[in-house]
Formats: sequence, structure tokens, C-alpha cells
Amino acid sequence: MSFTYTYPRPAVTVDCVVLFRNDSTIRVLLIKRKHPPFENHWAFPGGFVDMDESLEAAAARELEEETGLSGLKLKQFHTYGDPLRDPRHRTITVVYTSFTDDELLPKAGDDAVEAQWFDCEHLPALAFDHQKILPAILNHFSTDKKLNS
Repeated sequence: MSFTYTYPRPAVTVDCVVLFRNDSTIRVLLIKRKHPPFENHWAFPGGFVDMDESLEAAAARELEEETGLSGLKLKQFHTYGDPLRDPRHRTITVVYTSFTDDELLPKAGDDAVEAQWFDCEHLPALAFDHQKILPAILNHFSTDKKLNS
């Protein structure tokens, strides 16, 4: 069944924020983007939700495609919808978080040139609005035993 509407519709994406505690530092998994916008900039693993998949399935798929990591427990954190967050068009993203006890070895794939861990206190410039999202996550989970242990 096909529907046509006269008003524009936003795109929906998912972003995965995977965190790991290394001694006294918290590290986040980032990918270097292969394509515009923000080509060669660091970002959270993520991408567009396919029409036939759930948000959770999209998050797991994007994480595996871009980093090679699978089987992580992903939990929905928050939805971000600033109309200017993506220079291509109106895009709403649903952010998922995961905490791992091991510094897993990511392997870049799909539209990621690189995938690596970064100390949250010493981050490169981030794509989209990711520089606003990470502090919100760290603040929200500052009482989480995985972040404070």
C-alpha cells in the first residue's frame, strides 16, 4: 500500500554510543566517516533505519556493519531532532548506549574508514551533533557503577 503526502517527511537514523572504562578513564567507540557529510570526521557508529526493520535491529546492524562488533546489549537512551543536526535534510536520530567491560577490537567496515576507542576527555572534532550527545550520556550515567567503578 502506498501513501503520498504533500508535506516533507524526516529521515530516521540510529546512533550507537559504546562506552568502556579503562582504569580511571572512560573511552567511547567512534568511526571515521567515509562519505559526506562530515567525510573523514569522527562520529558514533550509526545510520539510516531501513523501512522493514525495528529501531533496535537497525542499531545492532549499523554497529556491526561499521565496527564488526555484535552481541552487545544496546539500550535506547534518547531521541534527538534538531532540524539542523544533519546538513543533508531533516533527520531524527534515536541514540542507543552500550557499556562493555572489555576493550573490544573494532574493525572498520561499510561506510567507516576507521573504528577506534577514544578517551572521552580527549576527543577529536565530532560530526553532526555528537559533541552534544556524549556529555548528556556521561552526565546521565555518572552514577552508573560501570562508569564510577
